[in-house]
Amino acid sequence: MEVFVFLFILGLISSSRVSCKSFNVIDYGAKGDGMTDDSQAFLNAWKDACSSTPVHKSPQVIIPAGSTFLVKPVQFNGPCKSQHIHFIVSGTVVAPGSPPGWNGLDTSQWLSFNGVYGLIVNGGGVIDGQGKKWWDQSCRDHPNMEGCTDLAPTAMKFMFCINTTLSNIHFVSSPQAHVQLFVCNGFNINNLTVQSPGDSPNTDGVHIHASKHVVITHSKISCGDDCISIGDFTNDVEINNVQCGPGHGISVGSLGKSGNFVQVENIHISNSTFYGTTNGARIKTWQTGRGYARNITFENLQVFSVDNPIIIDQNYCSYPGTCKEQGTGVQISDVVFQRINGTATTEAAISLNCSKAVPCLGIKLDSIDITPQIPSVPVAACCSNAHGEETSVEPGPCLKQD
Repeated sequence: MEVFVFLFILGLISSSRVSCKSFNVIDYGAKGDGMTDDSQAFLNAWKDACSSTPVHKSPQVIIPAGSTFLVKPVQFNGPCKSQHIHFIVSGTVVAPGSPPGWNGLDTSQWLSFNGVYGLIVNGGGVIDGQGKKWWDQSCRDHPNMEGCTDLAPTAMKFMFCINTTLSNIHFVSSPQAHVQLFVCNGFNINNLTVQSPGDSPNTDGVHIHASKHVVITHSKISCGDDCISIGDFTNDVEINNVQCGPGHGISVGSLGKSGNFVQVENIHISNSTFYGTTNGARIKTWQTGRGYARNITFENLQVFSVDNPIIIDQNYCSYPGTCKEQGTGVQISDVVFQRINGTATTEAAISLNCSKAVPCLGIKLDSIDITPQIPSVPVAACCSNAHGEETSVEPGPCLKQD
C-alpha cells in the first residue's frame, strides 16, 4: 500500500512538470552543409513545434551548433498552441548569396515571424544575410545602374508578434535592415550583435515600426545606417547600454515621409556610446508629415569622433537642401538631451533645425560637454525655431527661451 501511494504521488509530481519537446531541423532532413537548401526542413520543424499540443509548454525548434544551414526566404506563422515557443539558433543560418535567390519571392524579407505569441529567439548562433551582392546593386550607391534595387531583404522580421524575446544572436551582413519590428506589442532585445560595414546601404541594426513596449539592452551594433531607428506609431521604447558604431546613430525617424499622421511618444535612450558615427542622438521628420513626436529623452551618452552628436532635423530630405519649405510638419515637443559628452568631428556639435511652421517646443539641454575631435575644427551650437531651456551646455547657448 505504501509503495502504491508513493508511486501515485510521484506520478502527480511528474505530470505537473513543464514538458518541453525539441524539434531539431536535422531530424526533418536539413543537411547543414551550407549548400543544400534546408528551407523546407526549417518550415516543417516549425509547423510541428507550433502545432504541438499545449502539454508541451515550451516546444523548441533547434538549429544545432557546428553546422551551416542555407535557407531561402521563409515565414514562420502563428499563432501556436503553446504559450511559449523557442527558436534556438546555435549554428549558422545563411541566406542565398545573390539577389536571384529571391526571384518570384517577397524581396523585403528573409526570415520572418508572423502572428506569434510568446516567441523566444536565442541560442548564440549566427544569422548571415550575405548582403554584399545586394549592396553592389543598391540604387542609393549606384543610381545610374540599370536594374538597381531600392528594396532588399530584412534579415529577420517580426510582424504582429506579442511578448517576444530576441537575445544572444549575432547578425552579419544583412542585405538591408538586420532586425525589424512591425506592429509588435511587448518585445525584449538583449545581447544582440550586429556587424555590417559602415558603407553598406540601408543596413539599420534594429528598426521599430508601429510597435509598443519595446526594450533593447546590452547590444553592440555596427552597420551602414541607423544603429536603431524608431518609426511611426511607436510608443514606450527603452534603449539602454547600446554600443553604436559605425552607423548613423540612434534615431527617432525618419517620420512622416508619406504625409501620414505621426504618433511617437515615450522614448528613452540612455547609458549608450557612439564611436565614429555620423550622428549620435537624432530626431528626423519630413515636412510632409503631421502629428507629433513627444516625451523623448536622450541621457547619459558618450560620443567619440561623431559628426553630429545632437541633432533634430524637421526638414529631413532625401537630398539635403533640395526640399522646398512647407507649412506642415510633425510637432516635436518635450525632448530632453542631458549628460552627453565627448567629441565631434565637425562644427555641428548641436544642430536643432526646426520648422518655421511647426517649431520645436519644450526642448531641454542640460549638462552637455562636447569638444572638438580635431582642435583646428571648432564646435558650435546652431538652433532654428527651437524653444526651451538649457543649463551647463558647451557649446551653447542657442535655444529660444520658452
